[in-house]
Amino acid sequence: MTKIGAVVLAAGMSSRMGKPKQLLPIKGKPLISYPISLAVRINLHPIVVIAGKYMKEIEKVIGDCKNVSYLYNPEYQSGMASSLKLGIEAVGQQVDAALIFLGDQPFMPDGVVMALIEEFERNRTNGVRIVRPRYDGEPGHPILFDATLFEQFQHIHGDEGGRNIIRKHQERLKLIDFSKSLWGVDIDTPEDYERVKRDENNRCIEPAFTRCPNVGD
Repeated sequence: MTKIGAVVLAAGMSSRMGKPKQLLPIKGKPLISYPISLAVRINLHPIVVIAGKYMKEIEKVIGDCKNVSYLYNPEYQSGMASSLKLGIEAVGQQVDAALIFLGDQPFMPDGVVMALIEEFERNRTNGVRIVRPRYDGEPGHPILFDATLFEQFQHIHGDEGGRNIIRKHQERLKLIDFSKSLWGVDIDTPEDYERVKRDENNRCIEPAFTRCPNVGD
């Protein structure tokens, strides 16, 4: 069976938001709880949450959870690359692939992630090493990377994320199309947050825990 872990990126400064967006309530639950809940529900292991300035607050609202660990990124101000390096290094030799989640996507349904995993498992022997969703034509997150590409994350910098790795391996990339652009929405500004709050009562949002249950107990 393919072993797939999760890296949840939650070290952002939230400079455009003006407050820690990871803790903003959506349907009464902190924003960061949605990707973590999703990863727990579909039994990804391990689940590594990379946090920065607000790590203590995130740990407090989520609590202890089986298979979930928190890593502090001392270079959180330098951009996404430093968090990706930490996360990929943490899952390291434990997995065959890792899913990279943004910490601010509350509308992501389980089915999207399951589709990425199934596509990867079907096509890995055919050379596919990256699987990514595309929402109404726009590539988005989460992104699945095969473990054979992990070493390349040590060479990224600043806010480039994994895009240069994806660019180098276009022939190994599989895109899966979804018509629901809202599934890929992330929250960066107060305007984004207000729009999501308007949508939250009219859209199906997968359930999230307020504090992490002891999954598997």
